[in-house]
Amino acid sequence: MIRFAATVMLFALAACASAPESAAPGGPPDLALTPGLLAPPQARLYANCIAQAAETGSYVRERDGGTLRFTCKGDIAKTFYDDLGEWSAKLGSEYSADGQTLRFTQKLIKDAYGVDFCATGGVEGYRCAVILAVGQFIEDADYHR
Repeated sequence: MIRFAATVMLFALAACASAPESAAPGGPPDLALTPGLLAPPQARLYANCIAQAAETGSYVRERDGGTLRFTCKGDIAKTFYDDLGEWSAKLGSEYSADGQTLRFTQKLIKDAYGVDFCATGGVEGYRCAVILAVGQFIEDADYHR
């Protein structure tokens, strides 16, 4: 019975998630934030990389416009690179090319576009890139600060 109820709920959630916007009920949106979960220790690797990139201005918009790439270097990137080693090896997502070794946070399917990674070698030493999905606000050409 519990399995049946869970299955029904899963289908209901999937239907809501895939329903077109016009099918949404009228009225104002629910603004309540969902409770957060405790972040795992490796979340600190991402936070440190993004913080360094923000501090040094080492971030760019990706070609799709909907994502930003934050790049960190040095000790912060080395720690991320080292901690990513076992994970990348398990996924088969460590590659060597052009005198550098790259470790990705996901298994590459087609190419490396949009996938977080860390690398070592070459003239840049250790570096990591964290890709962050952002909303349409990033596309506002009239925004100035």
